[in-house]
Amino acid sequence: MSAADPTHTFRQEAAELLDQLEEALLDLEHAPANNAVIDTAFRALHTLKGSGAMFGFDAAAAFTHHVETVFDQVRKGLIAPSRALISVALEAKDRIRLLIEADGAVDPVDGEAILERLRGLAAGGGPTPPPAPVNWRIRFWLPQNAIFTGVNPLALIDELRDLGPCTVVAQIDRVPPLEDIDPLGCYLGWDVVLTSDHPRAAIEQVFIFVLDEMELKIDAIPAGEEERRLGEILIERGDVAPEAVDAAVAAQSPIGALLVKAGELSEDKLAAALGEQQHLRTEARVTRPSDTVRVPAERLDELMDRVGELVIAQSRLRQVAANSQDPSLKSVAEEIERLALDLRDTTMGVRMLPIASLFGRYRRLVYDLARDLGKEIDLETSGEETELDKTVIDRLNDPLIHLIRNALDHGIEPAAERTELGKSPKGRIVLSARHSGAEVLVSITDDGRGLDRDAIRARAEARGLIAEGAALSDGELFQLIFEPGFSTAEQVTSLSGRGVGMDVVKRTVEALRGSIEISSNQGRGTVVALRLPLTLAIIDGLLVRVGDGRYVIPLAAVEECVELPADQGARSHNRSFLNIRGSLVPYLRLRELFNTTAPADLFQKIVIVSSGDLRVGLVVDQVIGDHQTVIKTLSKLHSDVEMFSGATILGDGAVALILEVAHLVEAGRLPDQPLKAAV
Repeated sequence: MSAADPTHTFRQEAAELLDQLEEALLDLEHAPANNAVIDTAFRALHTLKGSGAMFGFDAAAAFTHHVETVFDQVRKGLIAPSRALISVALEAKDRIRLLIEADGAVDPVDGEAILERLRGLAAGGGPTPPPAPVNWRIRFWLPQNAIFTGVNPLALIDELRDLGPCTVVAQIDRVPPLEDIDPLGCYLGWDVVLTSDHPRAAIEQVFIFVLDEMELKIDAIPAGEEERRLGEILIERGDVAPEAVDAAVAAQSPIGALLVKAGELSEDKLAAALGEQQHLRTEARVTRPSDTVRVPAERLDELMDRVGELVIAQSRLRQVAANSQDPSLKSVAEEIERLALDLRDTTMGVRMLPIASLFGRYRRLVYDLARDLGKEIDLETSGEETELDKTVIDRLNDPLIHLIRNALDHGIEPAAERTELGKSPKGRIVLSARHSGAEVLVSITDDGRGLDRDAIRARAEARGLIAEGAALSDGELFQLIFEPGFSTAEQVTSLSGRGVGMDVVKRTVEALRGSIEISSNQGRGTVVALRLPLTLAIIDGLLVRVGDGRYVIPLAAVEECVELPADQGARSHNRSFLNIRGSLVPYLRLRELFNTTAPADLFQKIVIVSSGDLRVGLVVDQVIGDHQTVIKTLSKLHSDVEMFSGATILGDGAVALILEVAHLVEAGRLPDQPLKAAV
């Protein structure tokens, strides 16, 4: 089916609407009174119904119409969004997806059963949900002797935070000169924007003990005013005159900066107004049409390939310019290098997606598996705005699914067992992502039973993976679970226990040039951390020479470069150690690993690289410098070469291999381990 086919476009848009519907339904379980979430679900259903009928998906449109009717009653407050209703609505969402994918050619019996359950729940009715949250603007100054009398301003602000999301900005315009300040005096004021479903009386209750002596102003911000301009907010707050705003607008410059410069507004009042503006935008859950263009992923891949070729050509031009005495050529080469870098960053930015697009898929997975296992489990996410290359996100989906299923099945205990252990009966899984240098750290954390060290050791010894009684750290012991076929499960379940999958998880992560680490406290939970590169296309590298060959080390893994001491050069060729500021760091001689016969340089260098918490030194003949590295994958004939992760083309047309740092670090860490260096 071509991309130009209108039904193909509908299916794409329907998939997005169904994802939006699923997210809204899962949100509704935790916030049944949130009218904005209910409206989002209703709008998704309404759009699916209308578009489905327009493009000839009559069965899907008819089924969606019945679901929409029920949610119209929810929207009007006639039905409470109970957990049972949400569960059936999720099944209905799956049914709509099936009807669209199969173009209606499915057995209608299951659909009728879902609709009957929906109608039964709708007929049961329920209480009208409480009113939607209101945005409040709160401005207060405590009496000057507040601290002396035992009032804690931070405690008051924390009480406001308990009522709902807050944006707080301190006001300092009443702070006197330093020589006039009373150490026990309270001179600050606070501007707070609060989103809460509590009434005004609950806000006043926070200040009940100082209400008569303080200055307090509480105003409700009218609904639907989340997108007001900064000038309108400043006028409404009484911080600046309308005439001053008009004059600033006429100057066609940033209004806040102009008002501060003109002395019409203090910086703290500007900060408070900007905080209110941002708070309202954040809390507003209104679906707006986005200024986006839908582009097939294949075109982005082609664009990235062209940019890669441009970077290689630019590298050649830089080398030609370096050997030329023509200043015009050098100038043009520098300009093209700057433009190529900008284009590279822009193109890579286009390919970057927030990891929220990945995390959002697992909410339904956890919901369904927890129900099947009879467990209560909350899934929490953080760092959803962290961005990763689209290719990395696509390949990361299956490993994360496997890790989450393991945490649900083996990690989180049943509610009765958790209660006996003094834990909350409801388990908790946290998916988080954050930047760590030039990498992204994705973690899966559970508060379950943790890994059984004794069982892992016994299983590993039984399979001959380690010698009996071998001294291993927790990190080394936990890595054994990634061996093919390794499992400590006493029972095989429909989810896990066959020892299949964890080795695939590790291989997939390493194929992405990433690494995987595990930490666990028995009885308290497990953390699985994946370290991943931001992108798989172009990286910054450190170009080095070993003998007559040149190699690239990913710059993100490089910590520092030091000179190999003269007395080390004549020592044994076995693995050696170097004292780096009091820490012993093992180092490997790449000349020996690569069987280099060319004479060694008199003054060799050691490049200190790291993977996770481990470090190793790589002895090279020369450190040439930084290099924009366009990664080319190795052929299938070299798939078993663990020393290198790919290759790149240098400015002179020569090929340089890219070192696999994780493998080298592992090799440097384990004494007497044979190294694979098939070159």
